[in-house]
Amino acid sequence: MKKATFTALLSLFSMFGLAQQPANRPTLVAGIPVNYQEDSVAAYNLPRLLTCSDGQRVTSSKIWAKKRRPELLKWVEEIQFGKMPARPKAMSFNVFDKGTLAFGGKALRKQVTVYFTKDTSDWKMNLVVYLPVAAIKPSPLLLSISFAAYNQVIEDSGLLVGTIWSREGKRIKADKPSAFGKINVEQFIDAGIGFAMVYYGDIEPDFKDGIKYGIRSKYLPAGQTDVNENEWGAISAWAWGLSRAMDYFQTDKQIDSKRVALQGASRLGKTVLWAGIHDTRFKMVIASISGEGGAALARRNYGETVQHITDPSRYLYQFAPKYHSYATQLDKLPFDAHALVALMAPRPLLLQTGSTDYWSDPKGEFLSAQAASPVYQLFNKQAPATSAMPAAGDTSLLMNELGYFMHEGGHTVLPTDWAHFIAYMKKYL
Repeated sequence: MKKATFTALLSLFSMFGLAQQPANRPTLVAGIPVNYQEDSVAAYNLPRLLTCSDGQRVTSSKIWAKKRRPELLKWVEEIQFGKMPARPKAMSFNVFDKGTLAFGGKALRKQVTVYFTKDTSDWKMNLVVYLPVAAIKPSPLLLSISFAAYNQVIEDSGLLVGTIWSREGKRIKADKPSAFGKINVEQFIDAGIGFAMVYYGDIEPDFKDGIKYGIRSKYLPAGQTDVNENEWGAISAWAWGLSRAMDYFQTDKQIDSKRVALQGASRLGKTVLWAGIHDTRFKMVIASISGEGGAALARRNYGETVQHITDPSRYLYQFAPKYHSYATQLDKLPFDAHALVALMAPRPLLLQTGSTDYWSDPKGEFLSAQAASPVYQLFNKQAPATSAMPAAGDTSLLMNELGYFMHEGGHTVLPTDWAHFIAYMKKYL
């Protein structure tokens, strides 16, 4: 493969955060050094999860739920991801595919356009839902947020051909094959679990000036071109869109809206983690390869750091602008990724990582889960209390309420990972 072609492919994949780690890992990103050596990770102290800001110790699940969780949630919202608006009053749903048999008659397909405002010409997202025909009661459901239009990743000729955003910032028809391959929806149906998907770009484009075209622009005051320092970045916008999908699920009598799980990878792993934290209607989260800004510890200087991810030349637009102010003073940040993990308690959370995904720091995700374990234990839930990080392929911690699983490989979700996700969902949904 020619060098120019290879570089172009890496650029395409890295745009979506799903590039395999290169053999020669970059040592400088955005002009900032990158560390991949364990012996170069400086000592750090994590903020105490079980101590309230006024010094009160958290000794019960009640104190956690009533006092400590709300203050941590407020910090995470106003510093890292940004405050998002409530459900829009003018929102509506158009179920334009009210129920069509799919996959040899074993699934019932529905397609829905979610209109965020009265203006049905623009502010909207498309949602596909597959439900097991054999179900005799409302079905549990996995909602996956995708880097591609759902017609590109699901093999079903009856799907609406959506639109996606090009690298040039233009909406184009999603009628070409996607680099992300296909997903086997039938495996969920066979397990008695429904499957739904949305394309993240329907909510907010994933590039620096995407706010001009996404839902966040609808909420900007007249004359303002960007959000305030504690307001929503693109990740919060995508999470907000997932909550709007949940609003629809609560209207569909064939869906058990109290048994809905979320799944996303890379920046969308961060998205589903934040969506699940913020909207407790979601029963479960499967956060794949979420890395920095997700489940990986920020204070652990390994791979990508807050300084890298919030650099204005990279992904500052994905976060509340205020987050960048902590990039070089993480010791002043009143929380770390272990707080994000703990904020899901007591609901099931599975962290899926990759053994060679050094940029996203799989060990940092394990240490985060380990540090969050005492919160899950307040609720008598299983969590990684062991000090030993499991090897690639080891499933010994996968089936905990706070689960961790690392496959052999890099920054991706492997076909074999889905079988583990289904087993996890069958246990807890």
